[in-house]
Amino acid sequence: MADEEIAVEVKKKSPLIKIVAIALTAILLLAGTAVGTMFVTGFFDKKELSEAQLALKKLEEGGTDSKAAIDNTPQKVTKESPGLQRFENSYMELEKPLVSNLSETRKVIQLSLAIMTHYDERVFKNAKKHEFALRSVSLDVMRQMTEADLVKPDFRKELAAKIRDEMNAVLQKYEDFGGIEEVYFTSFVVQ
Repeated sequence: MADEEIAVEVKKKSPLIKIVAIALTAILLLAGTAVGTMFVTGFFDKKELSEAQLALKKLEEGGTDSKAAIDNTPQKVTKESPGLQRFENSYMELEKPLVSNLSETRKVIQLSLAIMTHYDERVFKNAKKHEFALRSVSLDVMRQMTEADLVKPDFRKELAAKIRDEMNAVLQKYEDFGGIEEVYFTSFVVQ
């Protein structure tokens, strides 16, 4: 009888050992597949450094870009000029014209705008990225103009300055840097 109890006890442990062995094999197989996939996809490859990390590394190695390299603000592009410090002017035109009603009148104003900066191409990248917001604030400024404003001698200069200030405020809000020096009208129609 004692032999029968031992045989029954061995038979009960046998399926449990098989289940544990199968579970461990499955876990090892899944872990191996996951690690293999990570190697194939390049998970363990050396990562590329971001612009800010590259600027910081350059600064640590003795670069000359100081704080601007770390906070990633655009830099003014200098122009070769003997004895004078001049900056390169860069221009970008907004693709579509802006059309708005003048306040308290049936007249309509249509403008095409170009922006100018002394800074590098990041200002234009930011302007293109936020073009909808820039167009919106420009239209808001335009719709606040009245028919009486049209007869002022400096109307266009004042309008350009207000649009520039609003555009810089939008870029400052979203990108922490404005950079638009001037706004120019490439077409200007009031009807």
